Amino acid sequence: MIEHRHASHPDIVKRLKRAEGHLRSVVTMIEGGKPCLDIAQQLHAVEKAVAQAKRTLIHDHLDHCLEETIGPLPLEKRGSIVEFKEIAKYL
Repeated sequence: MIEHRHASHPDIVKRLKRAEGHLRSVVTMIEGGKPCLDIAQQLHAVEKAVAQAKRTLIHDHLDHCLEETIGPLPLEKRGSIVEFKEIAKYL
């Protein structure tokens, strides 16, 4: 298998490790009988971290992998890619 890495991958790994730590905290909080509001706040942080990691990965893919496949596009023809990146945030 060919190794596939981008400059954004270390940042994505950091975000996911942070989310992993938050998730472990949530489990500990639930087991420790912490208030639901505190638990919900931590779960929200986990969701946001994972969503941001996913968004970064998708945008990076569009910027690099897609361009590798179709070739570099002039600025006036990048509109559809820019629009796709915008709509991808709703995935």
